[in-house]
Amino acid sequence: MRKYYLDNIRWLTIVCVVIFHVIYMFNGEAKAGVVGPFKDVQYQDALQYLLYPWMMILLFIVAGMCSRYYLEKHTVKEFVKSRTVKLLVPSTIGLFVFQWIQGYFNMQLSGAFDKVEAPKFMLYPIMAISGTGVLWFIQTLWLFSMVIALIRHFEKGKLYGLCGKVNIIIAIALVIPVYASSFVLNTPVIVAYRFGIYGMTFLLGYFVFAHDEIIERISKWCVPLIILTALLGGVYLYLHFGDNYAENPTFNSIPAIAYGWSACLAILGSAYKWYNRQTKISSFMTKRSYGLYIFHYLPLSASAYLLTKYTELSALPIYLIVLVCGFAGGLLLNEIISKIPFIRWAVIGIAKEKKDV
Repeated sequence: MRKYYLDNIRWLTIVCVVIFHVIYMFNGEAKAGVVGPFKDVQYQDALQYLLYPWMMILLFIVAGMCSRYYLEKHTVKEFVKSRTVKLLVPSTIGLFVFQWIQGYFNMQLSGAFDKVEAPKFMLYPIMAISGTGVLWFIQTLWLFSMVIALIRHFEKGKLYGLCGKVNIIIAIALVIPVYASSFVLNTPVIVAYRFGIYGMTFLLGYFVFAHDEIIERISKWCVPLIILTALLGGVYLYLHFGDNYAENPTFNSIPAIAYGWSACLAILGSAYKWYNRQTKISSFMTKRSYGLYIFHYLPLSASAYLLTKYTELSALPIYLIVLVCGFAGGLLLNEIISKIPFIRWAVIGIAKEKKDV
């Protein structure tokens, strides 16, 4: 049976990612490559503090779980091929086919065109590389998938079977290795590539949370976990509001990791208990969530740049217009690109048009 709660976690988290990026575009803390704040203190920025510690970690956990389920019915060779087409092709070839447009707006937002001293013919590859943006996630996910493919040759099920004994206490205690992993393999300039913590949570998804019985155990504690998450989120916000949440020492502080891990457990348990079903909305969003993730940032960032450069609108209408552009533009681009041969392969990893993805 299809695990609808994972579909629902994925598309709802991607919705949170879009909302996060709208706030991020005008935030006053992580200012690299964004429009910047409307005023010195913006209380709406609190939303990005509450989303950042868990949303990508949760997506890596879900990806690890789905990798396990896929490999139960497919060979390692099929797994490597499918992940390469779906993840590596869009995040490499796709940069030069489509994402260079995103690179143009990224460079406009950061003022990079005024700083780059290079021949004009070099601007295209520079824009293509600059267009990586949100594709860091699928680049990293492809790398972890290849690691899992390698592990699959040596791990014969003993570790997976041992991990099936994890109870709620151990699940909570896993925050310790997650916290430790947050200090390793972090890239110094592009802070999004946190290979340590994302690799750890991907592996935990594969070996631990892919057990249905473990998710069922967690679901019995979802209400206390929700309360704990709310308390930890309040503490984290109180201690770190005003700090750059996307850099050391904030993103791997004890309050940030504790809150983020509690949120992941609470969401896994709650979705399993209360949202393990398919509705018309969830079916629509499940089929398009990947495309929404790939495409949302271009219309979002382009509208933010154009609105602030050429209009005198106040903050609220700009937030609302950019939010609509992020969702509507992302979904529309997905519908258009998915119907164009070769382009859909290069940009979203679809070899041929499918009714259900």
